Amino acid sequence: MGVRRLDHVGVVVDDLEAASAFFVDLGFERQGTGTVEGEVVDRLNGLDGVRAEVVFLRVPGGGSSTLELSRYHAPSHTGDVHPPPPNRPGIRHLAVVVDDAEAALDAVRRHGADLIGELQDYGSSYRLCYVRGPSGIIVELVQELDAEG
Repeated sequence: MGVRRLDHVGVVVDDLEAASAFFVDLGFERQGTGTVEGEVVDRLNGLDGVRAEVVFLRVPGGGSSTLELSRYHAPSHTGDVHPPPPNRPGIRHLAVVVDDAEAALDAVRRHGADLIGELQDYGSSYRLCYVRGPSGIIVELVQELDAEG
């Protein structure tokens, strides 16, 4: 047995269009959309009456890195509505390599993203920051720096 690849990362969001626009502005490409429901979906999720919309976004260049955004219409979710802090156990963040961290930050701010901490250079290798985007998703913007920084 062995892992062949990471196929996709699934993220549940409150506003599918806002989340899609956020990631498209970062440079992701819309790959497909659809609605999922029915007995197989119910059994897979361990829930009754599932009806969800999904959007698949991919990293440009034909790679296999795919982001699946889902908006569940049924059953409704109840629970903590506050975004979890960055140190809460679970998926910490999604890291996205961008050409220009400042330009990417400007793009996501147009979607209401909040900067967490500060934009920082990590030595001479990376310029990075965390932003809180749609539905509280934490996205790390990573710019690879050349030897000159």
